[in-house]
Amino acid sequence: MNILITGASKGIGNVIAQELQGLGNIFVTGRNEDALRNFKNYCVCDLSKDIKPLISYIIENKIDVLINNAGEYIYNSLDKTCVEDIQRLYQTNLIAPAKLSSAAIGNMKKNKWGRIINIGSISGVMGEAYASVYSSSKAGLIGLTKALALELAEYNVTVNTINPGWVETELGLNSIEESEFSKEEIIDCIPQKRFVKPEEIASLCRYLISDDAKGITGQSINVCAGLSVGI
Repeated sequence: MNILITGASKGIGNVIAQELQGLGNIFVTGRNEDALRNFKNYCVCDLSKDIKPLISYIIENKIDVLINNAGEYIYNSLDKTCVEDIQRLYQTNLIAPAKLSSAAIGNMKKNKWGRIINIGSISGVMGEAYASVYSSSKAGLIGLTKALALELAEYNVTVNTINPGWVETELGLNSIEESEFSKEEIIDCIPQKRFVKPEEIASLCRYLISDDAKGITGQSINVCAGLSVGI
């Protein structure tokens, strides 16, 4: 099994890469080469820019488990968000995952087995004020998941999205700083009164890769401590 995790230099992606050690050959990608050196197989790549080298890396290494984790967040009203930021975020959060999935699909079809796991966001399920670009990019990822799951079902390839809520990572904490709310105010709005641990996301990835989860495809799974249910 050849497993590639994007955005693995830190945060959720790094924890996923650590969790999946022992399941197969781990391949990682990210922007921080120093952090990636902790892994044997890595490819330095910024998903908002030229991803052709990473596409070649996927094909050459016959990736059959692709975890599209890398993502970027912007907290701003749409009318005050510059075109360059909009394009960069869509490229990172939606266009790159589509292209990387496309590169991996050929090998998965050939072997009649594969797993694609997209790391979305609860904001893509519910919508988030002042994060419309982020929310819509993650909503697009859910749509991609559903359609691609139908295309690949007959090849024993599953495609699912995991939608984290607030997670205890650098990105999550930075998102709080960019918003108008304090950490305490945010926690007060979460039914379980806590942030999700990145290990919870990683454990779900491990399960979705397993044979026990072969009947789960096209699903959008919320891991949000109850945030998507209501308050």
